[in-house]
Amino acid sequence: MSFSKDVKDELSRQLSPARHCQIAEIAALISLCGRIMITEKDSYILKIQTENVTVARKYFTLIKKTFNINTEISIKQNAYLKMSKMYSLSITDHEMALKILQATKLIDENKEIGENLSIMSNLVIQNSCCKRAFIRGAFLAAGSISDPEKTYHFEIVAPNEAKAKQLQAIINSFDMDAKIVIRKKYYVVYVKEGSQIVDLLNIMEAHVSLMNLENVRILKEMRNSINRQVNCEAANINKTVTAATKQIEDILYIKDQIGFSELTEGLEEIAILRTEYPEASLKELGALLSPPIGKSGVNHRLRKISILADNLREQKEEVNYGSKENID
Repeated sequence: MSFSKDVKDELSRQLSPARHCQIAEIAALISLCGRIMITEKDSYILKIQTENVTVARKYFTLIKKTFNINTEISIKQNAYLKMSKMYSLSITDHEMALKILQATKLIDENKEIGENLSIMSNLVIQNSCCKRAFIRGAFLAAGSISDPEKTYHFEIVAPNEAKAKQLQAIINSFDMDAKIVIRKKYYVVYVKEGSQIVDLLNIMEAHVSLMNLENVRILKEMRNSINRQVNCEAANINKTVTAATKQIEDILYIKDQIGFSELTEGLEEIAILRTEYPEASLKELGALLSPPIGKSGVNHRLRKISILADNLREQKEEVNYGSKENID
């Protein structure tokens, strides 16, 4: 089972004790995966369709618990995905359908249905607890979360811009930073920050999934921290080796050109030690001297050797250039 399915399975078993929160969650479910059918007699049939059995179970439970209405259920094989089933839950009684639409504010006092089943009034999501329930219902109806082992991504797909903006505003009322992107003909409300997805799971009251995500985040952060430390140490080792190689090249060049006898006692001592201990750090080289000196002192002496080697190279180039001119 995917992480997203785990979250939905947990949320399908989460039932708010307050009726107003139950209505808010029903409103989200109908708004995002429901539709109204009008018969020849101008009566309403309220219907939702979903491929997720947990969503179907949650909607059935909420309708029964909140309105004491039994929902008709039919199951069909998905024509496009043979391994998948389509669950249809219908309320064919006009008065019952009307009662639910009025309670969820999906219809106004004149019995006009909101465009695309948009909520006509924000009264259904006025309280903070109802907003939590609405987000939970919206996620169950049209949401998904990526596998946190791979990446952090939370999204809810809305059929139009108005619903997307309404959902974005509700999520952002909890100090989130939800954004909207257009994907084909849909509007996707999404959050990509790992810590905010954790907060959203808490808002929806998916506490088990929250702990599972936090465990993954902790392990990933530990791995990233170790990798950064290893990379840093590798970079430092590479830098030390490169510097030591250049220092040894300079020392050997001086030895070949003028010998160590031309060096001061301090420079000769550090030159010999560097060739004997090519992998030693500056601090370790300083400790081998008698008397010992610090890292900066060793670096100062090696820099002097480098300057001397560069000067000798320049002098040799000038001599070679002058010889060439005489020949010409």
